[in-house]
Amino acid sequence: SMDVETISTGSLSLDIALGAGGLPMGRIVEIYGPESSGKTTLTLQVIAAAQREGKTCAFIDAEHALDPIYAKKLGVDIDNLLCSQPDTGEQALEICDALTRSGAVDVIIVDSVAALTPKAEIEGEIGDSHMGLAARMMSQAMRKLAGN
Repeated sequence: SMDVETISTGSLSLDIALGAGGLPMGRIVEIYGPESSGKTTLTLQVIAAAQREGKTCAFIDAEHALDPIYAKKLGVDIDNLLCSQPDTGEQALEICDALTRSGAVDVIIVDSVAALTPKAEIEGEIGDSHMGLAARMMSQAMRKLAGN
């Protein structure tokens, strides 16, 4: 079996359930679930666990909803967390790409994919058609990020 470097989710039972002992490093992982099901909490626990191992983490807050007090309660070192609140989906993904290429960051969280709104949609008129725009933006970004 291939030895994949992992990062703990901060939950022993989840690490065991994942089989490899956590989330794989150097991979794109999507955490999917209904609203208020704990996705952000899980990502903050991953950051806390990574920071305890001396790793550098970034949180791209597309939701503009990161609660630093709650994050601190979960063990996140807010002062050493790279945090960005981009205005557009493209901006968020460009930051993600730059951080990935820098090689200086171990964990990058994008919260959330649903909040990554394309610039054209933000600047457009109500009623304008933006069909497939977000999907195109995401697939382009995934190809770019996966190539890094």
